[in-house]
Amino acid sequence: MSIWWSLHLRRDAASVPLARRLLLGTMETAGVDPDISYDLSVALSEACANAVEHGGAGEDGDCEAYRVTAYLDGEKCRIEVADAGPGFSPATRRAPIRAAHTEAEHGRGLCLIQELADHVHIGNKPGRGGAVVSFDKILKWRKDAPLVAV
Repeated sequence: MSIWWSLHLRRDAASVPLARRLLLGTMETAGVDPDISYDLSVALSEACANAVEHGGAGEDGDCEAYRVTAYLDGEKCRIEVADAGPGFSPATRRAPIRAAHTEAEHGRGLCLIQELADHVHIGNKPGRGGAVVSFDKILKWRKDAPLVAV
């Protein structure tokens, strides 16, 4: 079983729950375990919130949108969020993701994504401005799952 979808969303806070609901609906319909679905939906919300907040005008000038792509393929779900902002600095891409101070109001997103996913990659779009955060997680299925991978 393989399902994928891609959304082109406005950099607006209202787009975050839209992406999250679509992911949750897809995984519920496919029969993914609710705990796995919840973890991935929180990670997706964090990645989308980062794109909304930090995905401002980059080299290509398209600062009003970002893209979310999700793949449920076999036993794994892979999610990618890409924006058109300035991207990650070289130091950020090389440094390990660290937790924010407990009193901090911001800075927990990438750390939370790393805790909820099995694998995380942060980088920039090749040859263009913009950050790309991708993460994946091994799926578990409900016993009554209609679309279990074979």
